[in-house]
Amino acid sequence: MKTVGVLLAGGQSRRFGSPKAFATHEGHAFYRYSLDALRPICDEIVIVTRPESKELFPDTVRVTTDLESFSGMGPLAGILSAMELLEADRYVVLPCDMPFIEAGVMKRLLELHQGDISSVTVEGKRHPLVSVWNANVKPTIKQALHNGNRRVMHVQAQHESQWIEGAVLTHTPEITFKNVNTPCELERG
Repeated sequence: MKTVGVLLAGGQSRRFGSPKAFATHEGHAFYRYSLDALRPICDEIVIVTRPESKELFPDTVRVTTDLESFSGMGPLAGILSAMELLEADRYVVLPCDMPFIEAGVMKRLLELHQGDISSVTVEGKRHPLVSVWNANVKPTIKQALHNGNRRVMHVQAQHESQWIEGAVLTHTPEITFKNVNTPCELERG
């Protein structure tokens, strides 16, 4: 069964003030933590980013941008763009702004994956972009984007989806799944 990692790094980072993918924590760019968490469980990985950021990533990683027809339409467009670029049975999705994510956590998520989509929730807060998507979801994503619907959870609601409590994946879910949206949040991390 082929597994592709999808690292989403296309956000505008308005609250952060600069591209979050390249912000650093303990000397490493944020995107590296997500990349390292995906490597042990994925056959291939692709980073989906904005056109102006594409050249900022090293040549050693595969980087793409949104499909032209869905450019700038958010995370769903990024997931679909990766699915169109690399054929696989399932796609493990991570955002670039979780510098506390670990490979063991993502391995466990993949092991617990059932149905069409598995995503993480932490004490009622949903993290739909820390997820595993089966390839059969692709037509639903494409249709949603054609209809102008960018909501990830809209697509999830149309499929056999499960929400896995973060505490099942790690002893520190509130830290591990923290989205860092401002430099101050990183300091408090």
